[in-house]
Amino acid sequence: MPRRTKIIATVGPASESEPVLRGLIRAGMDVARLGMAHSSLEENAERLALIRRLAAEEGRAVGVLVDLPGPKVRSAGFGEDPVEFALGAEVQLRVGDRGSRATVVEVDYEAFFHDVEPGDRLSLGDGRVILELGEQDGERMAARVVHGGVLSGRPGVHIPSEHLSLTAPTPEDLRATEFFVEHEVDMIALSFVRTADDIDRLGLPPHPEGPLVVAKVETAAAIDDLPGIIERSGAIMVARGDLGNECGIEALPVLQKKIIRQCIALGRPAITATQMFESMIKAPEPTRAEVSDVANAVFDGSSAVMLSGETAVGIDPVNVVATMDRVARHADDNFDHHGWSAELAELHLTGTEDQGTSITDAMTGATARAVEELGIDTIVCVSGSGFTVRSMARFRPSARILGYSANERTVRQLALSWGTEPVHLPVDGEVDLRVAEALELARASGGVSAGELVAVLAGTDPRSRATNELRLERVPEAS
Repeated sequence: MPRRTKIIATVGPASESEPVLRGLIRAGMDVARLGMAHSSLEENAERLALIRRLAAEEGRAVGVLVDLPGPKVRSAGFGEDPVEFALGAEVQLRVGDRGSRATVVEVDYEAFFHDVEPGDRLSLGDGRVILELGEQDGERMAARVVHGGVLSGRPGVHIPSEHLSLTAPTPEDLRATEFFVEHEVDMIALSFVRTADDIDRLGLPPHPEGPLVVAKVETAAAIDDLPGIIERSGAIMVARGDLGNECGIEALPVLQKKIIRQCIALGRPAITATQMFESMIKAPEPTRAEVSDVANAVFDGSSAVMLSGETAVGIDPVNVVATMDRVARHADDNFDHHGWSAELAELHLTGTEDQGTSITDAMTGATARAVEELGIDTIVCVSGSGFTVRSMARFRPSARILGYSANERTVRQLALSWGTEPVHLPVDGEVDLRVAEALELARASGGVSAGELVAVLAGTDPRSRATNELRLERVPEAS
């Protein structure tokens, strides 16, 4: 059976060439992430076009996710050589972008002194170095290294979100969103979400008319408004770097489980991200702890696991994806599908005020039970928006999920959904026509056999979000 948990790989200098991108697709990349923090709009548009072409040549549905930079605060560059910060060392902080060194760190943010105060702890480079702030003296502020480490490039500077003046989306985010909507990007990730209203400010139409919005949960405020953020978004990313800075690293495992659980209840894909195979930026294998982390993310119910620097700047991006594929596949094979179904029943999926959602909840729940009781191996989902497929996927059935849609953007967006094998349906229209074509494609592809009993989920109106038809059908013989 194909791997169920999806893999997102970040494209960067180490992986932007055609041979490496093709290798990533063949190794198992389901979604390509284009980060805006270090690349221009035009550069990423070229990457998007190349990924689309290569995916078509390889016969794979690969989604493209543009990750907006958000209100990111960075230090000035450290030059070509990494700089070590020793525990207890004294450092001066000042506003600027000319350059940083071991004794003076410049922060490229005009409101820096307004947003911090003595006693605050600043995390640099996703926690590689932590500074405790002292008193301000004119245009400088004293700081002491309380966690030493090595910094290079222009690392991010984490300021506690309750102090930060910047809000999301930024004007730069809105410009990038408008640009990539014109390029029909599949997904857009919004950084530094604090409330559900931040998502609305992007001004995007619902997917698949527009891109699927991935809300990055990385602030304490986002945890407080988590149900609203999940409801307004198309998917959620558990961004463990800044979230750990905000809430404490000891809270991360519990928060990860809480966020994923709430995503599942509302039928939203959940992405677990940050430092999953960090050691593979330089090493040919992950650490044993990293392997356990990925497996546990799968067992938590993650729809996808994400690679960042490992594939963007690492020594062997293709090997990283291939390794992630093996680890996630093995975890998938040992996933407790029966236990998950029992736990999911406790979430009370039905009872929403949206009648269409309640109908879909009931129909997908019935499908999950039928699949288990009858030993069905394949679920055929026919959907216009992908809502049916995502609703079915949250049950984490042991059966395969074949997701068919006549909308090509929906197909690429379904590359993010757990257990889903997305397929473009060349016909639209009446439900009988769509179901017949889906069954024919399933048989022709070799995925199912003629005469095999499959579960079929569909909506009688392809424009509606309601899934109101469940069939148990035998796959027809070739005509």
